[in-house]
Amino acid sequence: MKKIFSLAFLCMLTAFSFSQELTEEEQKIYLQKLDSVNNSFTYQYGKISLQNGLAEINIPDGYKFLDAKQSKFVLSELWGNPPSEVLGLLLPKDISPIDDNFTYAVEITYSDEGFIDDEDAKNLDYSDLLKEMQEDTNSINPERIKQGYPAIDLVGWASSPFYDEENKKLHWAKELNFEGEDINTLNYNIRVLGRKGYLNLNAIGTIDVLPLFKKDVDNILNSVSFSKGNTYHDFNPNVDKVAAYGIGGLIAGKVLAKAGFFALLLKFWKVIAIAIIGLFTAFKNKILGKPDSEDVS
Repeated sequence: MKKIFSLAFLCMLTAFSFSQELTEEEQKIYLQKLDSVNNSFTYQYGKISLQNGLAEINIPDGYKFLDAKQSKFVLSELWGNPPSEVLGLLLPKDISPIDDNFTYAVEITYSDEGFIDDEDAKNLDYSDLLKEMQEDTNSINPERIKQGYPAIDLVGWASSPFYDEENKKLHWAKELNFEGEDINTLNYNIRVLGRKGYLNLNAIGTIDVLPLFKKDVDNILNSVSFSKGNTYHDFNPNVDKVAAYGIGGLIAGKVLAKAGFFALLLKFWKVIAIAIIGLFTAFKNKILGKPDSEDVS
């Protein structure tokens, strides 16, 4: 079954399905480079400060952590995503970002868009919200196709939204289908609300990793918290900014503002890329010092 990660060519390389494109010497150089990259990672465990003490994560059992600098390298240099202010990556303990058995990673970021008023959470109809999101996704597809990207179908909830009002934590999962793909994509979203914004923990993988990830969701949720003075309950209405949207807007991507949602999908394009052979060629040429014959972005 074809994986949809932009790094999926590594799986193919392991099986040498592209070996006819490389000379023996090039294969040797390429594999040495992969080993070098793999050995360069320094993983962390235990309690780790995020965003200069704004929050912390206590790495859950079965996971390991890459700091911001290494995560930027993985996301941008290895996986080909645009630069982002990632705080770290959470990975299952037994895999590397370039393993052939890679399943998923959890990207951790912070949004300082203000305090999220959660009053609307009590009255949200998630079925209606899903329909609105599906309609907005469909309305964006003509522009995606125009720019050379495949249409996306928001199939439905892979896991219905759940808001923990007491702990101010929200999570849900979407099942997406990219036109031409024979396996759907999982986008699992976790939001931890704070005084001036929220932490984003986003897991992306193929839909078949959902059972694997769901068994760890509670541990991941419990591992992340804001520090004293930055929690949701520390909100001061006299000085703190309030976001322009509530829980419903947070789930829908701020009601799927057209430009914003399109930008989000572009951001994850190479994480969930389909042009695997093109990406393989570009990465191979980069390692071997050859000029790219074609822009695969």
